[in-house]
Amino acid sequence: MTVQTLKELAHKKCSPCEGDLAKVKRAPAEAQLKKLSGWRITHAGERIRKDWVVKNFTAGLEFFDRVGRLAEKENHHPDLHLEGFRNLWIELSTHAIGGLSDNDFILAAKIDKLPIKRKTAK
Repeated sequence: MTVQTLKELAHKKCSPCEGDLAKVKRAPAEAQLKKLSGWRITHAGERIRKDWVVKNFTAGLEFFDRVGRLAEKENHHPDLHLEGFRNLWIELSTHAIGGLSDNDFILAAKIDKLPIKRKTAK
């Protein structure tokens, strides 16, 4: 994996995967994550995750709806989590290979461009 900028990743399209994509190893994944804001490696290097605190439950559902439409367009589907009505997190991995592929970083970059209504500090 060649480390790419957020802009470069966001302009790419996810590749179809039937288990034939190369797994991204931990060191290159960590290097790539330095170009993405807030994403971290989880599950022994097999996933990346980002957390948000949104304004309210509806804001969370709206964001997940945008993520869902993007995921369908890219044909790469994240795991979406909503807890405590405003705590969201998304985990990305390429299920067909049991780890990370370039697709996960492409989708992460595209998710970061979506609007989200965050909780404001009091």
